[in-house]
Amino acid sequence: STITEDTVDLQEKEFDKSASSCGCCSSCLRSHNELSDNPTTTDHIKYAFSCPPHGKIGDCLIWIVFGLACWGCLISITWEMALPGGKLFSLLLLYVMALLAGMMADYVGLPSLLGSLVMGILFSSIPGINALGHNIDIYYSSVLRNIALTIILIRAGLGLDPVALKRLSCTVLRLAFLPCLVETVTMGIASAFFLDLPWSWSLMLGFVVAAVSPAVVVPSLLRISEEGYGVDQGIPTLVIAAASIDDVLAITGFSIMLGLTFAKGALIWTILEGPAGMVLGILCGIVFAILCWYLPYKEKTNRSTYKFVIIFSLSALAIFGSHRAELESSGPILVLTLAFVAGLGWHRLGTEDPDVSANYRFMWEIFQPILFASIGAEIDIGATDPATIGWGLLALLIGVSFRIATSFVVVMGASFTAWERLFIAIAWFPKATVQAAIGSQALDHVLQHGGEDKELIRGQQVVTIAVMAILLTAPLGAVAIRYTGPRLLTKKLSAKTLGNNPEIIV
Repeated sequence: STITEDTVDLQEKEFDKSASSCGCCSSCLRSHNELSDNPTTTDHIKYAFSCPPHGKIGDCLIWIVFGLACWGCLISITWEMALPGGKLFSLLLLYVMALLAGMMADYVGLPSLLGSLVMGILFSSIPGINALGHNIDIYYSSVLRNIALTIILIRAGLGLDPVALKRLSCTVLRLAFLPCLVETVTMGIASAFFLDLPWSWSLMLGFVVAAVSPAVVVPSLLRISEEGYGVDQGIPTLVIAAASIDDVLAITGFSIMLGLTFAKGALIWTILEGPAGMVLGILCGIVFAILCWYLPYKEKTNRSTYKFVIIFSLSALAIFGSHRAELESSGPILVLTLAFVAGLGWHRLGTEDPDVSANYRFMWEIFQPILFASIGAEIDIGATDPATIGWGLLALLIGVSFRIATSFVVVMGASFTAWERLFIAIAWFPKATVQAAIGSQALDHVLQHGGEDKELIRGQQVVTIAVMAILLTAPLGAVAIRYTGPRLLTKKLSAKTLGNNPEIIV
């Protein structure tokens, strides 16, 4: 580190020397704008913009140069598609705007995903700007969402720590399964009656909506646990441990219902296609996982990088290959099985690499903005049926109410007070990640396979209600957890952070 600091100082001195040779530039140098003990706002601004670039200004310049270079490459490769008005240009602009909107939401204390989602909606709804939003290529946005789904599934599978699962009490299992299933059934019945959806579509919508979002829940719980609230009772650990299981259940149920909804052929095959796809996905996932146990071999340098590449490539093959083979229910199951069994084998063989999960966390940070922005861009407020919004909102409120009530009941036998059970119920309803990842899967299938107009309308209804679920529950849940935790939970005298938590989807 000393060598690095000396190198930086030497570079700055050389820069100062070259700039000092020109009198008009000397006033812009950082060495001529050092902050005093009591700097004014003007002093801070002059120092921030002094040369050589540094701090937040330097970071912005890095990303500006990187973004312009990437855009230039796209123009060189695709020409018209990357020029203003082209499909790739619209997608790139949406990504940049989603990043900025996410930063703004995070700055005001809201989940960054909410800013990206709202930006996507505005991108398709504001007159003038929506010309770009409507120009986004459906195929490219679908591919990006499927890549994001692949990352989510891998992280969920790797996060199901077998040692932790053995220690899970019946309370955690009840919290993971029952609220999700109850909300799925309730939402399915409500949407079948209110929106006149077939049962296969309504239950598919139920699984889309039912998943809880660790992206909202986990940071909020970690924040209050660091302050000592609920730590002695194990409430943050309980909710975080159940989060990944809840998402796995919702994604698995959705995949089966998606396969049944678009199944073709004889009735007997239609009935058996979902379970058959599930069994096929599990078997192929186990085979791929065993391959990952021994490749790369133990002595291989940069082994974590090779593990990351192999698992991601096999998982992407499963997701995109299952779509091509029209076996939609098998792809997500295969990826979950692959990730879980691979992690199990690494643990048994003593070849675990924490950097693998770190790489997927980094990839999720890259793909999260475009995932939420692209599903938001599917919504054109001016073209949305008001009946879908009204009846969908009513169905959502009914489903969430049943979920909260079920969550309150299932933890009754765990020595929690009534106030603590109420907090768990409040913390167990925010939605975001899974809804954005799978909410448009049915609509994408209809668009890519030329479905009927009524199926197109149903797909748009599913997307609209998935987005409404995020907009309604993500900010409300984050705020509710933040303000009810100190009031409903008991504070530990010596606050401590959670330890040995399973990997979570964020």
